[in-house]
This record gives sequence, structure tokens and C-alpha cells, in this order.
Amino acid sequence: MEFNEKQIEILLVAEQLFAEEGFDGTSVREIAKIANINVAMISYYFGSKEKLLEALVLYRISGMQLHLESLSTEDISPIEKIEKLISYYIHRINSNRCMYQILHFELSTTKREINLEAFTQVKKNNLILLENIITEGQLQGLFQPNINVALIPPIIIGTITHFHMNKPYYVDLLHLDSDEKYENYIANELTKHIQKTIKALLIYED
Repeated sequence: MEFNEKQIEILLVAEQLFAEEGFDGTSVREIAKIANINVAMISYYFGSKEKLLEALVLYRISGMQLHLESLSTEDISPIEKIEKLISYYIHRINSNRCMYQILHFELSTTKREINLEAFTQVKKNNLILLENIITEGQLQGLFQPNINVALIPPIIIGTITHFHMNKPYYVDLLHLDSDEKYENYIANELTKHIQKTIKALLIYED
């Protein structure tokens, strides 16, 4: 789904408000005010606040599949593909942490009907691309057989989400006393840790 410049501006405003005030705590009128548009424009573009959230999810996950498709055809080893995939996953999650915060809450509540079918389908497509990379590694004798591929993304997402949810603890424990140090730790040490963890599950032991 393609979004125009104005739609993207509205989506970004909504994302920030949903993350700060919650879906229920954010009104369409408030979104319109900050986006400097009238309420009718939100209705015209998205139909409802629920449809706006659905569009926001699609906007944030668009591009992931194209990136994985490109990665799967790169002339590098399956191990390097897995390392790059993990690095990209973490970058995406870290860059879009507001979106994941919103999704975590909405997927755990039954208060409203949010149609996330398109989101689920994209996740399934991405899993197929991951399976293809792992199959490539298995055919080359690099990866173990009988790998539960569906449980690999939760390891990545769960680790980075836990780190963010316990930020004060890790900031104190690891002496990450500035935003720059915190972000650098995620991009380097935490990413390397997750890469080693996943590779330990995939690669034959000596």
C-alpha cells in the first residue's frame, strides 16, 4: 500500500500520540490539530481511528519484505545473510519502537476489533524468506536440520523488547549514561549477542 506525503505526516503524528497517550487516550481531533489538518481529512484518507491504526502498522512494516528478498539473493554465505538479517531486524525494531509498543498493547487487548490480517500475512511472507536462507545453509551443510524457524524472530524481538522495557536497569547496570551510549550498545554489543545466540542454534557444533 502506497501512502502520499500528507498521509505519512498524519500517520507519524498518530504514532507519537498513540505511543504517548494510548489508542483510547488519543482523539482524532487531537491528531488533526497537531497535523494541522481538519478532522474530515483523516476520515477521507483512513475512514476511522481503527483504520488509521491499521494503516500505521502497514506503513511501518512496508519495506521489510523487499529488504529480505534482496538479502536472500545476495552473493554471500547463508551465515552472513543471517547476521545481516538480525542486524536489520534490530535496527527496524529499535527505529520503530513506538510502533512495537502500540502493537504489543493492541495485540494483547480484546477491547476492539483491529484488522491486522495484512500485518500477519507480511510476517508469514517474511518467515518464508527466512526459511529459504536457512534451507540454503542446510543444503550447504552449514546449518543443522530440523530447525524451528518460527521461533527465531521471537528470540530477536523478545530480546530487544525486554532490553527496552527494562531500560533504567540496563542503563545503570551497563553504565549507559547517555542516549548515545544506549543506542550504540544496542547497535553493537546487543546485536552481536543476538547474532551469536541465533548462530549457536543454527550451526553444527564442532
